Formats: sequence, C-alpha cells, structure tokens
Amino acid sequence: MSIEIEMESAQERVQSRERRQRLHELLLALIAQQGDLELMDGEGPVGITAGSSTEAPADAARWLDRNRRLLQRYQALVRTAVTLDTLLDAETTAGSKMNDGF
Repeated sequence: MSIEIEMESAQERVQSRERRQRLHELLLALIAQQGDLELMDGEGPVGITAGSSTEAPADAARWLDRNRRLLQRYQALVRTAVTLDTLLDAETTAGSKMNDGF
C-alpha cells in the first residue's frame, strides 16, 4: 500500500513540475507579446526624507501609482497564463476521455 502512495506522490510531483513549466512558458510567451512592458521601479522616489521639497509627496504618489499599475499588469499576465493552462488541460483531459470511450 505504501508503494502505491509513494508512486502517486511521485506522479503528482512530476505533474506539478510539468504544470509549473507550462505556466512559465505561457507567461514568457505572453511577456514576449508585450512590446512596452516596463519594469517596476525598485528605487523609491528621490527626496522623501524630512525637509524635502513640497513636490516629494506628489512624486511619491506618482511612483506608487506607477508601480501599482505595473503590478496589476503583471498580475493580469499571470492570470491569463493560468487560465490558458487550465483551458489547455481541460481540452487535453476531455480529448483523452473521448478517446478512451472509443
């Protein structure tokens, strides 16, 4: 009984690894289609220290807003990749079930 459980666990690990690889490839393909995908700005806005100019809060707000929009765009790409992978998996599963019936 434990050998069967270990085999199922190994199969699940392989399937999980294959799924991550598919998601990675789908995400890379989606990113490649984006002509103007920007990277997030890791550096904070300049001048947010005490005694900085009156523009500092506006700069910080613009920086946060830009990074928020970029993050939402990245998240949309990931959600799209997951959706495509799920649809492909569903078609493959449905196709194999139909072939098993004949």
